[in-house]
Amino acid sequence: MKTSHRIVGLVIASAALATGAYCADGSTNWTDQCAKCHGADGKGETKMGRKLGILDLTDAKVQASFTDEDIVKAIKEGKKDKEGKLAMKAIEGLSDDDMKALVPVVRALKK
Repeated sequence: MKTSHRIVGLVIASAALATGAYCADGSTNWTDQCAKCHGADGKGETKMGRKLGILDLTDAKVQASFTDEDIVKAIKEGKKDKEGKLAMKAIEGLSDDDMKALVPVVRALKK
């Protein structure tokens, strides 16, 4: 009986991993990776945010200026300013699912 329960558990765990069901929580990644510049509230009112001129992600007009795909691209590739200087580094070590999980976190910042 115990062996069959272990097998079932292993099958379920394997299926979850195989389907990409495991990824870090978007809120955790926001706190760990994004908040140091964008601020926990997304207003960009951090030392680095002010230095880089980070946009206020709580502003509905700012949110309307980019797509969900733009968010993922910025996370994956980084972002350059109008003069071509690096404005945001790519976030390394995140899976595609982790990046996609950040999209609703960014969208939820809108006031």
